Amino acid sequence: MKTQFVMQKIDLEFNKNEDKHQLEISDVLYKLEKIYEGGGHERIKKLHEEGKMTARERISYLIDEGTFFYEVGAFAGYEMYAEYGGCPAGGVVTGLGKVAGRVVMIVANDATVKAGAWFPITGKKNLRAQEIAMENRIPVIYLVDSAGVFLPLQDEIFPDKEHFGRMFRNNAKMSSMGIPQIAAIMGSCVAGGAYLPIMSDEALIVEGTGSIFLAGPYLVKAAIGEDIDQETLGGAKTHCEVSGVTDYRMPDDKTCLDTIRKLISKQGHFEKAGFDRIASNKPKFSQDEILGLFPENSTKPYDVTEILKRVVDDSDLLQYKEDYGKTIICAYARIDGWSVGIVANQRLVLKNAAKEMQFGGVIYSDSADKATRFIMNCNQKKIPLIFLHDVTGFMVGRRSEHGGIIKDGAKMVNAVANSTVPKFTIVMGNSYGAGNYAMCGKAYDPRLIVAWPTAKIAVMGGTQAARVLTQIQVSTLQKKGLAPDPVSEQTLFEKTKEKYDKQTSAYYAASRLWVDAIIDPRKTREFISLGIEMANSGTVEKFNPGILQT
Repeated sequence: MKTQFVMQKIDLEFNKNEDKHQLEISDVLYKLEKIYEGGGHERIKKLHEEGKMTARERISYLIDEGTFFYEVGAFAGYEMYAEYGGCPAGGVVTGLGKVAGRVVMIVANDATVKAGAWFPITGKKNLRAQEIAMENRIPVIYLVDSAGVFLPLQDEIFPDKEHFGRMFRNNAKMSSMGIPQIAAIMGSCVAGGAYLPIMSDEALIVEGTGSIFLAGPYLVKAAIGEDIDQETLGGAKTHCEVSGVTDYRMPDDKTCLDTIRKLISKQGHFEKAGFDRIASNKPKFSQDEILGLFPENSTKPYDVTEILKRVVDDSDLLQYKEDYGKTIICAYARIDGWSVGIVANQRLVLKNAAKEMQFGGVIYSDSADKATRFIMNCNQKKIPLIFLHDVTGFMVGRRSEHGGIIKDGAKMVNAVANSTVPKFTIVMGNSYGAGNYAMCGKAYDPRLIVAWPTAKIAVMGGTQAARVLTQIQVSTLQKKGLAPDPVSEQTLFEKTKEKYDKQTSAYYAASRLWVDAIIDPRKTREFISLGIEMANSGTVEKFNPGILQT
């Protein structure tokens, strides 16, 4: 009878978790539908009337039939630039797709959003796309249709190191690295933006809609008094017959995209990085069960190995130092046939060998030491690393400080920073403080980093941060003789917490490109497999453990 009650309780908890996550996934999909509309139906209709496809239509037509497009930065600019009418997806669609059987990076301006103009987040997103291509030596396809820099924000996009000009610098760097870049001029291409397609290795231009020039007809008239129409100044006929700036003249969007596919199909191949892969086997347990196993409440404990068994081939994990440093799970496994090393935070409340209580989601000295050694082993064996976050930070207090938690934590961070094999990061739940760094947050160069809808990224949790910030504000008021009453103090706490909670959400992180995407947890396996396939075109430098050897 007691066993039956326990099982019913587990089932209820499973169903509660599942329902909550299903709602969160539905919310993500609803928001994405709005983002996919770009500048709205009227702008899309106008584009079609001009004989042009939208950015997403172009990508859908370009990629191989039956394959999917892994979008990077769909939430970029989400709830930003409201004073300018918003900037859905940052005004540019970027992501990984297969063209002629190869993984490529696609960058397509969305002309329905401010005529494809560059906002600050647009520049950041373009640079992230180029960074991924450079790290993994994959071809880049630019589908250009842009009015150039968004002038009201030019000071935030034009002059600095990580601004607009960096993209052209990357064009040059990639060419010198032998990474193919193909640009299709499918709309306006003005001023500084004209350099991007022409600094690519090959350029196509669509008749009637594509144009490229440093200064448009109006500016030419103002500058030198010359009257000239757009097509004569910089259209397909001019650049294919007179200037020789472009290489291929295309009659329409579809022919242009078909030609790109032919060009990609004829490219040679880089030497592969050599990551081990065998025949793929599905997990023994359904990936759908992840939604029921992962708690809807971020403070509740759970066994992360049960999550991993829904992701890895045959649900088979070979744990490294299984009985030591139990708040981090380190394991060898395969995902879609690829050999991987997994580093995952364990949220169970445990006891270590000394019978001391260890709280889940916290990194202790022993778990940091274990993870450091495991990361070194994976680098030695050329095994890609997968990090799964649900971490509240490193353990604090007298015992931890006296035990050298700072040194052990520093060694783990050092190992992550110096790791040369590809790293892929999934933020499942909490990702707080230095725990974010040690588990390969964005600052530590993961090849790709994604979040589940449940992700929270911040220095600390909303409740803790709100208490600290409230105490500081109350203390400041008290010094001025203006101590608030308990009701006002509680109101201040709730207001602070609400603001902080918003800033820790997956949407806030994705809008600023702290993560590349928000994914359905059930798609984690697909994400990792595509990422390693992409990375297998890149190179792996020799690992130098440095101070870790001491």
